[in-house]
Amino acid sequence: MSKFNVTQKLIKEHLLEGEMTPGKEIGIKIDQALLQDATGTLVQLELEAMGLKKAQTEVAVQYVDHNLLQTDFKNADDHLFLHSAAERFGLWYSRPGNGVSHPVHMQRFGKPGKTMVGSDSHTPAAGSLGMLAIGTGGLDVASAIAGQPYFVKMPEVMGVKLTGNLPDWVSAKDVILEMLRRYDVKGGVGKVIEYYGDGLKNLSAMDRHVIANMGAELGATTTVFPSDEETKRFLKSQDRESDWVELLADDGCEYEYHDEIILDDLIPLIALPTSPGNVVPVSEVAGKSISQVVIGSSANPGLRDFWIAGAIVEGKSVNTDVSFDINPTSRQMIQNMIENRAFANLIKAGARFHQSGCMGCIGMGQAPASGTISLRTMPRNFPDRSGTKDDQVHLCSPETAAASALTGKITDPRDLEKLYDMKYPKFQHPEIEIINTDMLVAPPEDGTNVELVKGPNIKSLPHIDPILNEYEVPVLLKMGDNVSTDEILKAGAEVLPFRSNLPEISKYAFTVIDETYYDRAMDTKDKHGGHIVVAKDNYAQGSSREHAAIAPKYLGQVAVIANSYARIAWQNLVNFGILPLEFIDISDYDKIEQADIVKFENLQSDIKDRNNIRVVVKKENGNEETFETKHSMSDRQIQVLLKGGIINEFKEKLEKEDLTA
Repeated sequence: MSKFNVTQKLIKEHLLEGEMTPGKEIGIKIDQALLQDATGTLVQLELEAMGLKKAQTEVAVQYVDHNLLQTDFKNADDHLFLHSAAERFGLWYSRPGNGVSHPVHMQRFGKPGKTMVGSDSHTPAAGSLGMLAIGTGGLDVASAIAGQPYFVKMPEVMGVKLTGNLPDWVSAKDVILEMLRRYDVKGGVGKVIEYYGDGLKNLSAMDRHVIANMGAELGATTTVFPSDEETKRFLKSQDRESDWVELLADDGCEYEYHDEIILDDLIPLIALPTSPGNVVPVSEVAGKSISQVVIGSSANPGLRDFWIAGAIVEGKSVNTDVSFDINPTSRQMIQNMIENRAFANLIKAGARFHQSGCMGCIGMGQAPASGTISLRTMPRNFPDRSGTKDDQVHLCSPETAAASALTGKITDPRDLEKLYDMKYPKFQHPEIEIINTDMLVAPPEDGTNVELVKGPNIKSLPHIDPILNEYEVPVLLKMGDNVSTDEILKAGAEVLPFRSNLPEISKYAFTVIDETYYDRAMDTKDKHGGHIVVAKDNYAQGSSREHAAIAPKYLGQVAVIANSYARIAWQNLVNFGILPLEFIDISDYDKIEQADIVKFENLQSDIKDRNNIRVVVKKENGNEETFETKHSMSDRQIQVLLKGGIINEFKEKLEKEDLTA
């Protein structure tokens, strides 16, 4: 009899198409869906374009947690649209200010043994409950809501054994930073990270959330934990003990890869600018002056995380040169922080409290001062993500953040024992938390007649034409390794209000890399019918935002040629009809330059027949270079691409299955 790890059990239970062979495409049944507002507006517009009548998943929830600032009408209008769309298509609606999607979903909806896709790259945080939760592009989420299988390449599973207990002043954030120190931002590509071992009994469910959340920074497909007695304790604290089921790996199961972390050996760690993988011990950079500390976000959302910060600053005042910002997870979290005095301790110490949401994590306010260091408990520190062009964002634990807020410089929290004669505070989890569901709105039984409320900034999606057989187009950008989606389509308070307005948001495409891209793209769209871009490894790492694909597509992007792609971005390119080509010989990267003209012939047949795709590069001096590329699309993806993207594909399917209005 076969023995399975937790990941394999979850996939086996939900497998609809394909075989569980690593690297082969599989289709799995999806039980739950998570949407947030920065990407959810597109998902809802996609559901409208598909003509969906009602969500087919067991649970689907539309959260409003990213675009909370209402400096004009745009975000407020989108909130009304999202509420109406949730009613129309049968989704729960989490109102603005209710809280950050991932921890709220974990508290209210997550169930061990279930599958979930989310239009946010940190959806794997739900793996902390023993779920198979995968972040993906909005079109994939829309199709899952419509009852279609979710397609992904069968991942390999890396088993990470945890032993021992965390030392004082070290917490779950240091566990995932240690993984990033070992594997960097692409070490998890094509893998699920599954944690097991005796050390798990010393990590709470919300500790596991911290680790699973930032597994996205490893490039992993997702992160999975077993569902054990700690999972049961957590669900009981949320008055949901009846949703618990045990889900453990079989004794003697195997993993394709293996690693071990001895928790006792960990030390406080910190990720330096401008990558979550740029990790060093805090002690190596201690003493550098800082101007800001931000605690919160989906990466450190637990009651313990805020309590420990409050306990560290209790009876003290933060340094006068430091802005000490608190992003509470949810309204429920605020009530519990008031109950355990964390709120009072933080306020008295000088903290600035913000509304419940992602806020500074996505550049929605809290931008740091120019040329200064900001310490954050958040998951990402890509360039300009904070809203400040020359930002110096460091990622760290709540312990390191709170210690540094007191001293005004990067501080190893272990030094507090000498500086303040302080013992490490020990947190006790409450048996039952205060529960607040007042801002969660259930869907109506029948929303067929609900009218979508569209303000002037909300534009329906344009039709995407199928790929042509021949192109002769310029190379608009040549980039290097690890280009992030924040660089392709930046986040922040200036840009994200246009997430429902493709013509406007496309003006910000690639501006972090080259501010002339938009004008050049519009020019070449008219003159040549499109363009391509070129990159090296791990193209489009980071968030799941499909604006990083659809905006360039709107501007005429035909293809990307790269050595390798981040998983979500690769799927998003196909979903919106952009051809993701791969170098066969990476030395060919040197044969192509920005401003070259690239010629493709016989594209449709070569894509369909899986032939190598010939690239003819015409230089400004009249010379030509020729090389061959390939693609890694499945047969299903080939059909999607040739039809002009997944909206066209699924609209056709849904009409046949009578799920449309």
